[in-house]
Amino acid sequence: MALLALCLAGCGINNIPTNEEKAKAAWSDVLNQYQRRSDLIPNLVETVKGYAQQEKDVLTQVTQARANATSIKVDASTITDPETFKKFQDAQAQLSGALGRLIAVSEAYPDLKSNQNFLALQSQIEGTENRIAVARRDYIDAVRVYNTELRTYPGALWAMTLYRNNKPMETFTIPEEQMKVPQVKFN
Repeated sequence: MALLALCLAGCGINNIPTNEEKAKAAWSDVLNQYQRRSDLIPNLVETVKGYAQQEKDVLTQVTQARANATSIKVDASTITDPETFKKFQDAQAQLSGALGRLIAVSEAYPDLKSNQNFLALQSQIEGTENRIAVARRDYIDAVRVYNTELRTYPGALWAMTLYRNNKPMETFTIPEEQMKVPQVKFN
């Protein structure tokens, strides 16, 4: 019996569930980083708001984008649903755009930039965005391994027989507007 189990393990029978679990764990890390951003930014923004009255609109946009981003929930059981995944990705992209405008505002207003609270906010935003990028990269790699296992031999044989309900997982795409090269202007 132990020899049979060892032979089956060597044939890749466990690769699909193993890679699926790795991809789900990577997705959980993506959600964890998004949650960290959602939890952290409102508190930092409130700290800065008192000083940054002149840029209230941008801060309001960040707050609204954060609310939109947290209203759409995607968990490990729905990452194979392209429509829900796209809504989630669009909401996160909207928040990233609002945060980018906030950083641009800091460049335009040296007085605002010199505020220690704003510097802390800027540092936290940059660190958080980097963490999200790393988590997304790890998720994309885990999904690549999982989806490859479903489509290649011998994993495809196991997918046709034992793991028929396993579907390829979604990965992130870049919206058209984010693919444009940013322009730097000195006025």
